[in-house]
Amino acid sequence: MTPLPIHPLHQLVGEAVTDFVEAPFEVVLDSACGGKQAVPLFSSEEKSKEVEYCNVDLLVLSPDGVKVIMEIEEADITPIQICGKFLASALSRYFIHERKQNARIGMSDSALFIQILNTSGLKKDKTSKIQQWKNIERSIQAATPIKGSRIAHCKLLCGDADDFVSGHTGRRELIDCIQAHLTE
Repeated sequence: MTPLPIHPLHQLVGEAVTDFVEAPFEVVLDSACGGKQAVPLFSSEEKSKEVEYCNVDLLVLSPDGVKVIMEIEEADITPIQICGKFLASALSRYFIHERKQNARIGMSDSALFIQILNTSGLKKDKTSKIQQWKNIERSIQAATPIKGSRIAHCKLLCGDADDFVSGHTGRRELIDCIQAHLTE
């Protein structure tokens, strides 16, 4: 029997984006999403721990830089975690990694931040979490773009692993969101 993935939602999202994105765009995945690396973002052109602000789950690179930044939250989803992951990404300026010969890859002129929030642990008929997350999304969108940041758009998507299986609503919404951004 094949063991279940440690991060099923990460794996499904990684597969969905990888299956959809084509040249000239490129997908970079962390290990939870099916890649073999960390995906660090830095606040300056220097590659050092002092200016490494976060490791994200997934990037979509375009010829002009980082076009999509993605975070996937499978557990412990709080307003601080949601806002903190957005802000750390918004304050970052470069993706730098050995995979790209340590080239400084800046943010494109209009980057999209997507955060996927796992609903599998919620009692759907008794929770206020989904409405709270929608309110947080509206608040972040109202504050975007943050001065000096290239993240121009933010989208929060909610669902469990089943929602991101091929043909299901969450996967279609994710792909539609990325497609709209890549073609703008």
